[in-house]
Amino acid sequence: MCEQSVTLGNIGSHIFFMTEKHIDTGRFDDLGIKKNFLEILKNKGFEKPTPIQHQVIPGALEGKDVVGIAQTGTGKTLAYGIPLIQNLATGNGGQGLILVPTRELAQQVADALSSIGKSLGLRIAVIIGGVSSRPQIKDLRNNPHIVIATPGRLDDLMEQRQYRLDKVSMLILDEADRMLDVGFLPQIRRIFKLAPVNRQTMLFSATMPPSISSLASAFMKMPLRIEIAPQGTSAENVEQEVFIISKPDKMRLLYSLLKTYKDDTVLIFSRTKHGAKRIARDINTVGHSATEIHSNRTQGQRKASLEGFSRGRFRIMVATDIAARGIDVKQISLVINFDLPDNSEDYVHRIGRTGRAGRSGKAISFVTPSEKMDIRKIEKLIRKTLPILDLPIIAREQSESFSADRSFSSRQSFGGQQRQRGGQGQGQNQGRRRNFSRERRYGRTQARGER
Repeated sequence: MCEQSVTLGNIGSHIFFMTEKHIDTGRFDDLGIKKNFLEILKNKGFEKPTPIQHQVIPGALEGKDVVGIAQTGTGKTLAYGIPLIQNLATGNGGQGLILVPTRELAQQVADALSSIGKSLGLRIAVIIGGVSSRPQIKDLRNNPHIVIATPGRLDDLMEQRQYRLDKVSMLILDEADRMLDVGFLPQIRRIFKLAPVNRQTMLFSATMPPSISSLASAFMKMPLRIEIAPQGTSAENVEQEVFIISKPDKMRLLYSLLKTYKDDTVLIFSRTKHGAKRIARDINTVGHSATEIHSNRTQGQRKASLEGFSRGRFRIMVATDIAARGIDVKQISLVINFDLPDNSEDYVHRIGRTGRAGRSGKAISFVTPSEKMDIRKIEKLIRKTLPILDLPIIAREQSESFSADRSFSSRQSFGGQQRQRGGQGQGQNQGRRRNFSRERRYGRTQARGER
């Protein structure tokens, strides 16, 4: 089998559990990959597969449907990309269709697959919103081997009869939970129904909510379920911390942390696009190099921001959850949740942006006293108790230097009271921590009763 080569020309389910936390992933040579494809992988520096690649690739090469549950940064793209390229090349032609939730992730996947498939003659069409559809229609007419698309734009082109699914032999959903979160379920169901029945389907997600389970049951054939870590598992090499902070005090805490971690590459999450814009503006005003990425920015602006952040022109990026999908910057050492996410699963996705490729990282969350229930939900999901830290006290000269909010006197602590001798402000923070922890314990007991 390994003597053959790969060349690209014109070309209600039972689920098996294969959960392993610590496995010997061996080598790519052991997974059934063709000889010349192995040479390409080795030349690109890929010698040892990640756990998700080790478990997905053999079954996917055999044409089996796969449900893969793994966190971001685990190597999912090559886990489905290698079988996709090889099966398209050695099969009877056909076309691969990859659905992703965001423009940035679409381009990231295209870059990753192009890097290993370009020498094989791989043609890829990227179909995303926010830009003109004319070049995309031209790419589709060029008979690409792989189409990578966001569901909204693809559905539009299908409505315009610019794209048909009759050639699709492999259909892949990447970050399926996020696609459903942002409302793409109707488009995804339509694509599943219109795609050829005799196809291979792979679905990858960090979590497995009922909506995704129902998709697998309705549209997949006896899929292998490959779960690298339990749902909601956060990266072990990411240190997680919480500050209890009032909403008006968040910017002052952020200024303090950005000075403390002045040598780190930082990703800051805001719940809203307007918040992201304001945060980026304020931290640029006080001398930091920051950029922003959210849905109010054009595709060109988002691309420029991501490239600038990746190449070090900006030390800090402020992002919303949706726009942050596709941020694959290995040197991110600190994630700050300026706002908690709307759902607990996004917390796992957020902190997964640091601690990538074997590196260590840190995630710090700003939590208002009214958000204690949100913290309990996150702790339940990740099966960990998040440590609550005392708020730092900024010296008078730091406060005067950094504070962009004139409503705060330089003599105020984060608690909003004037500081007095003996560290009274810090004592109030400690009291807030004790109250929060006590409420967290009582809340768990009450939640059990409510369930």
